[in-house]
Amino acid sequence: MNATNTAGPVRKRIVELDALRGFALLGIALANFPEFSLWTFMDGTSRAALPHSGADHVVRFLQYLLVDGKFYTIFSILFGIGFSIIISNARKRGADGMKIFYRRMLVLALIGLLHLKFLWNGDILLLYALVGMLLPLFDRCPPKKLLCWSAFFLLLPIVVSAVRTVTGIDASVPVYDAWWKKAAAMGISKENFATWLKDAGSYPEMYRFLRQGAVERMWEFVSGMRYFKVLGLFLFGSWLGRERVHERLSSLRPLLKKIGGACLTAGLPLSFLYAWMSMRGGNPVAEEAVYAFSVYPLAVAYICGLMLLIAGKGPDSAAGRVSSALSHPGKMALSSYLFQSVIGVSLFYGIGLGLGTSVTLWQTEFVALGAFLLEVLLCGLWLRWFSFGPVEWIWRMLTYGRVLPLKKE
Repeated sequence: MNATNTAGPVRKRIVELDALRGFALLGIALANFPEFSLWTFMDGTSRAALPHSGADHVVRFLQYLLVDGKFYTIFSILFGIGFSIIISNARKRGADGMKIFYRRMLVLALIGLLHLKFLWNGDILLLYALVGMLLPLFDRCPPKKLLCWSAFFLLLPIVVSAVRTVTGIDASVPVYDAWWKKAAAMGISKENFATWLKDAGSYPEMYRFLRQGAVERMWEFVSGMRYFKVLGLFLFGSWLGRERVHERLSSLRPLLKKIGGACLTAGLPLSFLYAWMSMRGGNPVAEEAVYAFSVYPLAVAYICGLMLLIAGKGPDSAAGRVSSALSHPGKMALSSYLFQSVIGVSLFYGIGLGLGTSVTLWQTEFVALGAFLLEVLLCGLWLRWFSFGPVEWIWRMLTYGRVLPLKKE
């Protein structure tokens, strides 16, 4: 998440990357909070019975159109950029960059596993860490070959989906069966699945759900072939990092306009089709193809648009203030991501306020926006006094094996 961590003193941060990371966190909150509120797990009848739920159909369509997949795509690209920066900085210091990177990934895997098993089953960190460990295999690839590998993995799910359809062989089926077997052992069924976390009045009850939910998450990764997609995005980000695009944003404005415009022109109409298909269901091969050619271009258009807005702008300008606000959670993205889980559990689960299954989708999205604005405020206050987010600080110390100062001098 934090693309500029090094073992030594804090280096000058790349504000645009921090702001982009904060922007991605906003979208991730909008994508994840419907799961925290348990709205995603409710059936159509239960959703329709919620007060003032009439707007939810429109909001769900807009979610698929503008949010779904786009912001985790941005986050994944940033991860790849971070890999290239870590390796480059380590080599400049004469350090073993790969050893540092692998230690970072091992610690991130531990953090992700704890998050997945003990707080929220929607964790992405463990997958990031495990797939990230493959990045050094591509470190010596020439730039064009790296882009080809990226395109290969991003488009591979379309081929795999076609093979599934033709042969009937689906590697996710055994995982799906294992998930529901585990759920049944925990006393969880399709009838009480949506309400379990709301009704759970103690952590042991919540943990029973988390135990089966970890297997469900593995099924989601296999079924959605998320590992291929994440690796492809990591490689694309690594290519951007190698090209030092983040250091040349002001000079690349004409190119950003051209690429952003082309991606918006291609991605937005197909995103309407993606939203329509997601709401109604359809051929899985067509869905994968539309996903690839709508989500990725639109995410790139978002990146280009934000960079055109903030790159090279002074801190006193309106764009500069937007950049500064977004960069606060972006500088401590790992802590911010985990804090979103704490907020979601506290608001919607039975061990907290127990608001789950009683909030409409449009209300949920307002809560997600409020949670992000709270993070902007709290992160800004935290960074006045401390150099890193609390989890980033632990991550760094475990990576480098020594105590590092947290408070600013």
